[in-house]
Amino acid sequence: MSICPRILAAGFAVCVLPAAWGSKPDSLSPEQMAAATQVDSITVPTPGELFSAIDKIGKPNWQGQYRKPIETSYSSRPQIALNLGGLIADGYIAVEAEDSQQVKNIGKDIETMAKGLGVSQNILSRGSSITEFAENNEWSALKEELEATQNEVKLAMDEQHDNDLVVLVSLGGWIRGTEVVSSWIVKNYTPENAKILRQPALIAFLRGKIQSLSGKIQEDPLVGKVSRELALLQSLVSFPRDTPPTLDDVKKLKEAASALVVEISAKKG
Repeated sequence: MSICPRILAAGFAVCVLPAAWGSKPDSLSPEQMAAATQVDSITVPTPGELFSAIDKIGKPNWQGQYRKPIETSYSSRPQIALNLGGLIADGYIAVEAEDSQQVKNIGKDIETMAKGLGVSQNILSRGSSITEFAENNEWSALKEELEATQNEVKLAMDEQHDNDLVVLVSLGGWIRGTEVVSSWIVKNYTPENAKILRQPALIAFLRGKIQSLSGKIQEDPLVGKVSRELALLQSLVSFPRDTPPTLDDVKKLKEAASALVVEISAKKG
């Protein structure tokens, strides 16, 4: 694992990236973990950072990673937060595909879903910028705007003292991003490619943050389901540094992540 310090909105000051991206430390030190806990926020790799890992080793068919449009009107705030993170990941996929119409469609869905968290006003200007950049095919600017949009959402929730939901937005984006990356590796498997899935400290950190959520949030059935499934995901991304996962292992990770994405996006009765 590597720690790449940076300063983002809402006190986000720790960036955790997979070891295969050129780092040396194998896990968060106690001091780094304490620092992350003190700001009561978490920065995990953005979907854009996850996707850049496979951009460096291949030429993915990004349009092949699209999924059917999901609901934008959930009644559960935790479910909204998890899906908002996933939608932002979908935005990065559309940018990677250089698909301006898809970018604009997802941008509108992000705005609609954000209303359910009371933060829509904070991202209206971002939505306009996303549309403008998409129409002008400004793809690098779009990646920056998506990250800024995610940070605007997190900052707004932080200001509303919804720190638990900040964790869920980050988690939702990471789960969707992991589904996409593992799906690509299944189709383009090599032991070297599979190494980028190694993220033991990151997922341990995520599980710790889930376990520290308020009792009300932890009682949410979907959050409970996600928490349990993270244990399986952890076992699949915690392989030794010099022993990459087999193709079957990567398939299991992809299937587990995909099942969780479907569960998160399913409209509850």
